Amino acid sequence: MIDFSDAQWENVKTNYRRWWKGELGRPILPCVFWGRDAGREMPKNPLLSFANCNDLRITPKQIVDRYDYELSGYEYVGDSFPLMQTMQFGPGIVAAFLGADLLNDSQTVWFRPKEVKPLNEMHFEYDADNIWLDRIREIFIEGMKRWQGNVVIGFPDLGGIMDILASFRQSDNLLYDLYDEPEQVKRLVNEIADLWHRFYLELCELLKGSQGYSDWSSIYYEKPSYMLQSDFSFMIGNDMFDEFVKPELEKTSARLSNAWYHLDGIGELKHLDSLLTVDTIKGIQWVPGEGEPRTRDWSEVYAKISKAKRKIQAYYDLDFHLDEILQVIERPDDLVKMQFGYSIDRKNEIVARLRKYGAE
Repeated sequence: MIDFSDAQWENVKTNYRRWWKGELGRPILPCVFWGRDAGREMPKNPLLSFANCNDLRITPKQIVDRYDYELSGYEYVGDSFPLMQTMQFGPGIVAAFLGADLLNDSQTVWFRPKEVKPLNEMHFEYDADNIWLDRIREIFIEGMKRWQGNVVIGFPDLGGIMDILASFRQSDNLLYDLYDEPEQVKRLVNEIADLWHRFYLELCELLKGSQGYSDWSSIYYEKPSYMLQSDFSFMIGNDMFDEFVKPELEKTSARLSNAWYHLDGIGELKHLDSLLTVDTIKGIQWVPGEGEPRTRDWSEVYAKISKAKRKIQAYYDLDFHLDEILQVIERPDDLVKMQFGYSIDRKNEIVARLRKYGAE
């Protein structure tokens, strides 16, 4: 069974409350060790993944049971907590909620429209019977039934609004649309943003009674929040970002308790100054992107975010850059690491490192 007590849950909540207030005096450092005896046989069905997310023969009950086995094999230390992820349905699953086909392989999931329509013929509507929305709802319901709220069920990767639109329009076409039909683009952005929030609230409703909320970032939220994004933004300049992306981010982040933004790769760094003027974005997750060596120093980025009084999520695990980041940010409370797993063989080493930062 999952080894996580009510006292541990209270500790997670207390530490995050103090961290948001700047009173914890240290970063949030969640770690789990895998290799613990789960105390039961492993179910026959596979763990939810990109490769099998579309296999409707696997029931929601089986998906949750397999995840229960996985979480039962973890030991939770630092600021970690039991978390079931549903990001395996792919980045931008809202596109599938809106009628796009879900395609997958062993590495990722992507979405393709049944046809690429002209902008003026595109309209998005809520479909209560959508197969993928229904699938995720059923998993949420089954998870809440199984764990009674004592495992946080992470939101799926709903996607950035422009990214979702690009799934239907295709990125190259959408880039031309910004010049040729800007008002149509804005209309569709607003349509998608409102539906995005409707899906989000619907999933929140299913999680009532949970110990909290999270998403693919593994950040703990006591109240509903989310890691926002716009990967499409790396292809556009500052003026277009401020015209087409920023207004929606302001609107969506204002609807959330502590919204974050996923800053993905060097191509998006040009938008950081603009993002830091959005008061309702409380934190920035910086991911250097593929091809960037883990040894590269991003002190200037972390320092800028901290100086703007925003929280920071650093993507790398405890083996990289923790001391360097703490040296350049203004407060240790500004930093949260992603929840990473380590072999239980490294327990003494990792626990000693956590103890150094006061997060044992």
